[in-house]
Amino acid sequence: MKSSVSCDILGIGFGPANLALAIALEELFPEASVRFIEAQPGPTWQPGMLLRRSDIQHNPLRDLVTPRNPRSRYTFVNYLHETGRLFEFLNVPLAFPLRKEYARYITWAARQFADRVDYGVRATSVARGPEGRGYQVAAGGTTYTAGSLVVAPGRSQHIPPQFSDVLGDRVVHAADYLRRIDEWRAEGARHIVVVGSSQSACELMLDLLNRSEDLQVTNLMRGFGYRLKDTSPFMEEVYFPGFVDYYYQASQASKDDLDRQLRHTNYSSVDEDVLKELYVELYEQRLDGRPRAVVHANRDIQAVEADETGVRLLVQERHTGEAGVVHADAVVLATGFRDLGSGPRCEPCPPLLSGIAPDLRMDGSQVWVGPDYDLAGAREPLGPVYLNGLCESTHGMGDAGSFSLLALRSARIARSLRGRAEGTIQPAATTLTARDADADLERLPV
Repeated sequence: MKSSVSCDILGIGFGPANLALAIALEELFPEASVRFIEAQPGPTWQPGMLLRRSDIQHNPLRDLVTPRNPRSRYTFVNYLHETGRLFEFLNVPLAFPLRKEYARYITWAARQFADRVDYGVRATSVARGPEGRGYQVAAGGTTYTAGSLVVAPGRSQHIPPQFSDVLGDRVVHAADYLRRIDEWRAEGARHIVVVGSSQSACELMLDLLNRSEDLQVTNLMRGFGYRLKDTSPFMEEVYFPGFVDYYYQASQASKDDLDRQLRHTNYSSVDEDVLKELYVELYEQRLDGRPRAVVHANRDIQAVEADETGVRLLVQERHTGEAGVVHADAVVLATGFRDLGSGPRCEPCPPLLSGIAPDLRMDGSQVWVGPDYDLAGAREPLGPVYLNGLCESTHGMGDAGSFSLLALRSARIARSLRGRAEGTIQPAATTLTARDADADLERLPV
């Protein structure tokens, strides 16, 4: 039997982005009727990548709420306090928290919104609501109707074209690694190939080598080697809120130039501790005469074949032209995710919004995104719809799938939703100013 749900604001997805928004709406716009739908069966964060000893790569105070409201009960510090681990955590000799601990923080916060989230519900289509106003979202047997929509679908996996036809049992994206590795091992897998040169690729190599002494691992990458992540504090000011406004107002040529300069603060690079750990591991294996891992750099993968016996990769050295074949029992693609945009690794609009895409304003070949992360209608009327995340091409590296500016982005969207509801919305800068923050804090109980 089909059912229907109505609300003022509907959030699609309940990962960290919309979880931060739920907190912001509770604190800044509590009178709104809000509902979220999430395809996962329960609260979770990156379950396929909670690898042993992997960390979050950002300061833990850049959490769901602290940069916006450090007095909130949803801070990471309060999570540690309430779970009785604050002093233990403070004594851990790590620069950043373990990823599995941060995942538990996300779950802890999400559980406090259980009455506002429908789990195990996947949105399949978005359409205009009755008389063209608001939205109707089909999700399973339920139709959700809302005046405003906030879409946080997460990034689509980037699958290189040569792997698109073989993705499945023996070839998976890194995000699905932990769901499959035990199955592969149970089936007798002895040789696994990791494709890519990112932080994830390096972490996967270490995880595989620590799992079993009889496991062989090959890393195929297009570059010369793993690149050290740019952690210069001067470059990391790209994750300051002021940069968002600076980037948003820049020309496309300037955006391209900034992207080239700043790419390695987040992409195609590896933290120093992880990189050195892998290098020492490979060196020690050669020293002991038992090399179980090899890194093949400067390799293009020309073609891929897969069947029930394994995977066959045809590779070519990029500078000598030497061709070869690599046989594997399974392949993990540490090839990242797609962005919003018009480039080869991009998509012009989130696939979920294809039903209303003709009604949206375009900026060249991609959907237009406003300073408040809102999408504008090409034809009126169209209710408020926001992208919570995926806006790196318009708002800069702070939107690069990280927690860096998550709390401030949620404030930007929540304040915009509140302003629209109150009829006081005005064009605003993307930066959350001190005056804005003070005004928000005045709405909170002490």
